[in-house]
Amino acid sequence: MRSLWNGALTFGLVTIPVKLYAATERKDPRFHYLHEACHTPIQYQKFCPTCGREVGPDEIVWGYEYQRGQYVVFTEGELELAGAAGQRRVEISDFVNLEEIDPIYFDRTYFLEPEEGGRKAYALFRQAIDRSGRLALGTVTIRSRETLCAVRPYGSDLLALSTMYYPDEIRSAEGLRQPAEDGVIAPEELAMALQLIELRAGPFRPEAYRNRRRETLLEMIEQKQRQEEIVAPPTAPEGGRVADLMEALRRSLADSEGPEAHS
Repeated sequence: MRSLWNGALTFGLVTIPVKLYAATERKDPRFHYLHEACHTPIQYQKFCPTCGREVGPDEIVWGYEYQRGQYVVFTEGELELAGAAGQRRVEISDFVNLEEIDPIYFDRTYFLEPEEGGRKAYALFRQAIDRSGRLALGTVTIRSRETLCAVRPYGSDLLALSTMYYPDEIRSAEGLRQPAEDGVIAPEELAMALQLIELRAGPFRPEAYRNRRRETLLEMIEQKQRQEEIVAPPTAPEGGRVADLMEALRRSLADSEGPEAHS
């Protein structure tokens, strides 16, 4: 597993060198857009309609649209500078109970691995928050974006970090349809609902849940492979785009010279 960055976890005057790893990954089959006529993968180009040409990465800047059609422009370096204060650092500021945080705040999860020289401090911090029964709250900067985060014990030895949304990033549910005020719940109905819940109640067993759509897609992919429903785009001449250009020039020249050129 490849780490996203090497940095530090800090709380108070304690600094613990750590590595950050993505803890989750999606395993759905990945599909590519193909041109139906020749099964060639579709290419996406960064094109400027004003200049009428493709734009290279060194010509691209970032713009914040503060009014329709009006932008404040930033370079990539300026955006990186904005997040430089917390770059590669998990800064812990508070400790809270998990029950106080609505799950809507949680985003992605990462593993924190102790670096050489920081294992004792790492183990101490992990044991302390484990005994306290609390989460460590703070901020982390990942790919130049600072976000709220929670650090908690994971497994028997590690720490996990979950990125979180800020309060103003949670949408308001105001205006959504609420249960009808005149929908009086009968005691018998509530009792039956609670009975159904108890019949299905039990410990969380993640291995019992399967991605049925992914399984179906993989079965379909295998079936198409067995039936040899395999396609491939036309083989490009050796040399790629240059060879294509040279061939096009030769043909254009031959066409311009007329039938005499072929005799």
